[in-house]
Amino acid sequence: METEPKPAGARLLGGASRAARTRLSASDELTQDLIDALKRQGFGPGDRLPSVTALATQFAVAAPTIREALRRLQALGFLDFRHGSGVYVREPLERVIVSNPYSGQLDPDVLLDLIDARLLIEPHLACLAVVRGGAEAVAELERILDLADQSLQGQDETLSDLNLDFHRAIARLSGNKVLGQTMDSLLDLYAAEQMMILQVYDNRERDAREHRAVLTAIRGGRPDLAAEQMREHLTGVRTVVEERLRAH
Repeated sequence: METEPKPAGARLLGGASRAARTRLSASDELTQDLIDALKRQGFGPGDRLPSVTALATQFAVAAPTIREALRRLQALGFLDFRHGSGVYVREPLERVIVSNPYSGQLDPDVLLDLIDARLLIEPHLACLAVVRGGAEAVAELERILDLADQSLQGQDETLSDLNLDFHRAIARLSGNKVLGQTMDSLLDLYAAEQMMILQVYDNRERDAREHRAVLTAIRGGRPDLAAEQMREHLTGVRTVVEERLRAH
């Protein structure tokens, strides 16, 4: 029976996928098979995986081999090993962009480059959050900022985490998975430096006001204003960081 020929693009994509697959080592292939199986079975953040023994049986490999595959996924940030409890999913397994967990302390120039990357991405994400978000999106952002307001006089680490949660939420609510994951990876790299910025900025109230201004624009359905408020906020952050770096 004749079959309808596939479009050229489909043939190219299929061929590239098979070719890439043949270049995988046995360990790489097992890791890929494992993550594919977990996705098919609907595992998500917070879910506990079957035991190492059960997974080894499922994939017909030795326990140390499956443990190596799990460790690879842990290194990429997808899994958490909890002593005495098991292995849990940490990040959505569909995520295609991940940060380097071993990047260490960032070079000053790289730190400024990261902020510049945020300046290119985040205003657009704020704009998309207006267009694609709804009442639930606004409620989530409001909840995060309410918690941040309650932490203005608290520990730096708590407030820093909430500030980053606000930016992560906007990225997620934009509806663009690739840009959202890109932002998430940038913020993962940036988390330690955010603590320094919070201390150098030394104006928690101003930071809170600028976040509220972004939220007000999103709530008001004004995408251009949301983008502009985000741009002004990040420009201020960059100025503070650059001044700190020059002083050293």
